[in-house]
Amino acid sequence: MLLLDYQNVLIESILRDRFAPDASPTAIDQIISDFDNCTFHVSTPNSKSQILISLAIKCYPELIQYGAQSILEREYGQYIVDPESGYDFSLQIDLDNLPESQEAREELVEKVSLLKRNAMAAPYEQAFDEHSSLAAEAAKYTSESAPQGVREGGEVRAIHYREEEAIYIKASHDRVTVIFSTVFREETDRVYGKVFLQEFVDARKRGVQNAPQVLARDEPPLEIQGLPGVKAGRGDITYVTFVLFPRHLTPQRRQAVISHIQTFRDYFHYHIKASKAYIHSRMRRRTADFLQVLRRARPEEGGEGGVEKERKTASGRTFRVQA
Repeated sequence: MLLLDYQNVLIESILRDRFAPDASPTAIDQIISDFDNCTFHVSTPNSKSQILISLAIKCYPELIQYGAQSILEREYGQYIVDPESGYDFSLQIDLDNLPESQEAREELVEKVSLLKRNAMAAPYEQAFDEHSSLAAEAAKYTSESAPQGVREGGEVRAIHYREEEAIYIKASHDRVTVIFSTVFREETDRVYGKVFLQEFVDARKRGVQNAPQVLARDEPPLEIQGLPGVKAGRGDITYVTFVLFPRHLTPQRRQAVISHIQTFRDYFHYHIKASKAYIHSRMRRRTADFLQVLRRARPEEGGEGGVEKERKTASGRTFRVQA
């Protein structure tokens, strides 16, 4: 199966072309659509040597609430400028003041192309930090004597990144739970989705013990029942729960885990559509084969006596007989 890129490939390509030593500054004005209702605007409004990259994302106010501003300042620092009108966040890169080494330029290209990923990482990093503090607090008690706040875990962080879909993240002392709500517009998508989700659920049974536990159900899990916007009993919504254990939350693995889990929804629906396209192509090819067989089976019309059929002798000579 195809793994989707974490970065925006178009932004990466534009910047890499402009950062080349022999590249000449040119005007840019491109609007780029990304997954999850995210839009980028890459332009040169003031000068051909100053590239402005702006980001607009539906859930940006929620991301700011969960600490996105500090993460973006940590990653982009001196390149941050006032947001462009109609956008939530902007960076400006001066081509006359780029890092000298090629490695540093490549690192800058990678960072800017990961702008959406880094903004969306805020609630995950906050939940992972809360898990660490809850685990340290729980170590002081037994399971029976631990305070209720330690046993129940932290608050649920909700990211409403699409019209009817959201991501819910909850930290506990022994795990971090990530819940995706996903809507199936068509019944066939729902059937394909169940097959894919069952593969995720069965992964641990086939010996992949390091994989997170995955649960899929039509009713909202207990962690999010009663939250605003969570509706029970809708047949077109499925809730997919990932349980991340402490081995997934180590400092060495955090960033990779965040990148992987962010792309789950896009990965999931992409492969549903790819599977449908593949089966449709097989059906069309099979139909074309059947039509070809029917055309070959059609009898040829002969002269006055009716239909003539062609026959071959053992030596390969052909002759026609009256039907």
